Amino acid sequence: MKRKPIYVEVEIQAPIDEAWAYTQNPKLHEQWDLRFTSITYIPKKEPEEPQRFTYVTKIMPGLQVSGWGESKGEHHKENGTKTSTLHFGTPQKISPIAEGKGYWQYIPNNEGLTFLTQYDYQTRYGRLGAFMDLFFRPLMGWATALSFDVLKRWLETGENPAAQYRRFFLTMLISILFSFVWFYHGLVPKIIVQHPQEIMMTASFFSHADQMVVWIGFAEIFFALCWLYPRGKRLLFGMQIIFFPLLTLGAIVANQSSVIAPFNPLTFNSSLWVLSIIGFIFSKDLPSAKSCRRERGQRK
Repeated sequence: MKRKPIYVEVEIQAPIDEAWAYTQNPKLHEQWDLRFTSITYIPKKEPEEPQRFTYVTKIMPGLQVSGWGESKGEHHKENGTKTSTLHFGTPQKISPIAEGKGYWQYIPNNEGLTFLTQYDYQTRYGRLGAFMDLFFRPLMGWATALSFDVLKRWLETGENPAAQYRRFFLTMLISILFSFVWFYHGLVPKIIVQHPQEIMMTASFFSHADQMVVWIGFAEIFFALCWLYPRGKRLLFGMQIIFFPLLTLGAIVANQSSVIAPFNPLTFNSSLWVLSIIGFIFSKDLPSAKSCRRERGQRK
């Protein structure tokens, strides 16, 4: 079955020549493009030759994919539109991509430019590779779109890509942690086990504490799932900045002796409260793949 090519488009309020430089210079390109760790141009023997290069993508410590690429041409239209075509591939069997082709296009407008790309590739491993591509292709599309938004913010605000990615991935890591914490505490001590201490604390404020604990557990599981949604992280962090002091106070009122226990509500909730403040600061105006159009002619 033929797959749809990956298409990403973003509006950038910056001069087209500046965008061209940030995308065609390998040392600048490798900073914002999440798909590449390093890009090295191979010197041309003749000026009219295609620009050949090698690239490296580090997947994790000790594991990387190396490949080759070739800029096969640059076309400049009378209206100022620029197009750069690309041919790329890798011989490494670890990569599901064998070879591919695509292009970048820079279309000037009154406020800056429209920067877009479309590319497709052939997978290896036959039907197995085609099946793996059901998951890999959306990941590549997401990485391309996120990279385009990082480039957009770099050109428009001056925030360098390293700082943007640091904020983005730390926010995602903290969000996954909070999702786990709320899911675990909602499911295990409240629904599965119904720990006596949970019932005791709930009984201090509600009647039918055993039933109420279950409903609170479901509410916490729902809140845990909210952390997995791509957007709205800053709102969730803000809610927790308010919630954790109240939850801590309620736990201490319900059981004053709990403050002398190991990993007690005072120290545990205080740690999560501080982490919520850090997440709230980091999550301000995060780069997002949602900022880009993923289909030609799509309107946001």
